[in-house]
Amino acid sequence: MTIPPTHLTSAPGIAYDTYRPWTNWGGNQTATPAFTVRPRNDEETIAAVRFAIREGLAVRAAGSGHSFTPLVATGGLLIDLSGNTGITGTDKARRRVRAKAGTPIHAFGDRIWADGLALKNQGDIDKQSITGALSTGTHGSGIGLGSLSSELRWVRLINGHGDVVEICEDQFDRLRAAQVALGTLGIFLEVELEVAEAYWLQETITYPTWDETASTWDHDIDNNRHYSFLWCQAEESAPLYELPTPDSQSMVNRSYTKRYNAVHLNEAPTTSHTEGARRDRSYRIYPGGFMLPFHELEYYVPRENSLPAVEALQNLIRTRHSDQKYPIEVRWVQQDDGYLSPFYKRDTTSLSVSGAPGTHYFPYLRDVDALLSDFNGRAHWGKLHFLTRSRLEALYPEFDAFLAVRREFDPHGIFLNDHTRALLA
Repeated sequence: MTIPPTHLTSAPGIAYDTYRPWTNWGGNQTATPAFTVRPRNDEETIAAVRFAIREGLAVRAAGSGHSFTPLVATGGLLIDLSGNTGITGTDKARRRVRAKAGTPIHAFGDRIWADGLALKNQGDIDKQSITGALSTGTHGSGIGLGSLSSELRWVRLINGHGDVVEICEDQFDRLRAAQVALGTLGIFLEVELEVAEAYWLQETITYPTWDETASTWDHDIDNNRHYSFLWCQAEESAPLYELPTPDSQSMVNRSYTKRYNAVHLNEAPTTSHTEGARRDRSYRIYPGGFMLPFHELEYYVPRENSLPAVEALQNLIRTRHSDQKYPIEVRWVQQDDGYLSPFYKRDTTSLSVSGAPGTHYFPYLRDVDALLSDFNGRAHWGKLHFLTRSRLEALYPEFDAFLAVRREFDPHGIFLNDHTRALLA
């Protein structure tokens, strides 16, 4: 079925397609929505959602497509946020930044640096839309730093009633639900984040053996702004993530280790582009990689369980899945209060593994899931996982509080799809 644009929206000329296939970045999720709308502004986004409500269509939003789970898939109306972007305001005194929902993470850096500000933390990949990153709990690494979601202080969205509403800091319960909501409260229009004063980062890349990595475990976690590593089980491991390693160095049972520490502006008047020792404004110095397609699972365990969990995962690979060559990536994230945040009320260690597109990797991932469930593992919402409704209820003490807010904002389930309905209806 097709309909004229004037029936779809009161904003003349809005861009949309009918039955246009959608595929995520990793190529493992596809959908064919009845309508794909590409709004250029808030008014067109609002009109599209209200059209869907009138027609009884489910609504989902697409950012950059970097999630590996079926969060975006819908047969109803898909809103492509990539045309509604931009930083809408900064407040240096309050250290706040506002941005349109489709703004990619990489668009924050230079723009807010010019106003003396910087994101507190972000991950290696900066292509995601800010709303997609917030909705799934996306993070960087650093035991003293929270996820991007933990910095959400205000949001303006259109809910399942078709109303435009704001969630502010004094609406504590609603904000805790909005921090990680999987797109189930409504379509975000604009967000405000708490940020930091501008700072430089100094990079240090090393390649320790596993025994060396384990011997400095707590010291490295506690004494670096950003600390993470990728443990390589085979010679093929580092190239799968395009990690630059010394030609003469075997990476088998070694860690590609990254440390980034803040350097005061007055101490860093010039940039450095020396590989492994870069220095630049915050989050402009990462060495690349992670561009070849892969399918990822990322689970989170309490910090105190981190070393035994990593070593158990290493043993699983060596004894049962020696054909799996992707490194184990290990990072740390500070606890927060988001109802569905993977970091809810516990400082957390992130363990990430990947499967090669086109290979039979699910038996491996299911074994990883079973192993890390013994460590009370939660999952990254945007990456492959095997969590069920009953497991969520056990893992998240305020799960019912989130559901109450979700049902308030979207009582008829306009913003649910098959995946989120099974978990959060």
